[in-house]
Amino acid sequence: MSRYKCIISYDGSGFCGYQIQPKDRTVQGELEKALRRIHKQQHILVEGSGRTDAGVHAYGQVIHFDSPLDVPVDKWPTVLNTTLPDDILVKSAELVEDDFHARHKAVGKEYRYRVYTSPERDPFKRFYSHHYPYKLDLQAIEKALGYFLGTHDFTSFCSAKTTVTSKIRTLHEISFTQEKDELVFKFVGNGFLYNMVRIMMGTILEVGRGRKKPEQIPIIIEEKNRKLAGKTAGPEGLYLWKVFYE
Repeated sequence: MSRYKCIISYDGSGFCGYQIQPKDRTVQGELEKALRRIHKQQHILVEGSGRTDAGVHAYGQVIHFDSPLDVPVDKWPTVLNTTLPDDILVKSAELVEDDFHARHKAVGKEYRYRVYTSPERDPFKRFYSHHYPYKLDLQAIEKALGYFLGTHDFTSFCSAKTTVTSKIRTLHEISFTQEKDELVFKFVGNGFLYNMVRIMMGTILEVGRGRKKPEQIPIIIEEKNRKLAGKTAGPEGLYLWKVFYE
């Protein structure tokens, strides 16, 4: 039995999230279905670095699985991709130690969030970028981003459904670039809470629109009150970009 680590990409618009669900189409479900075919109906468990919600995409999600098959490691992407649906792609595979775990061994993640700012909606972007057709103060946004950096208790910026005990996370980098009529935000940290990036984005966009001031961000963090932060931005703009390991 050998353990394999794979980097995968997927278009989240056709999935009810990453985690397997009995009656819904999920990324994990499709991966395990493909492996079941390859292993002649033997169930192979797939572990991911984390769960993405319905509509959220991944450019660099990491998974691992164990297999008794004698498949050369460089052939696994081809073997899997010929069996998987078109909205999932295995980009690479490598043989790892038996104690490697896609989630437990991860030391950080990078997320990106795309915001489409044109006054007119674009039907070709509706699943891949959050449409926010308002004039934004980019200087105010840049100032607000700086307040999120460092180690904080992000209770104000996570869903009430969050079950983890500690809400303390460290953000190492937050930045954004402008690509024509889109803003692309980058978040790098040691971990993220449920809906954390989307709630931060909802708050950041309110700052850009003048509904909140940048200086309110430290107060919202300090109060640990979800009601003080902005709305949860849509899933369509969010991408799990990269997972970091030691």
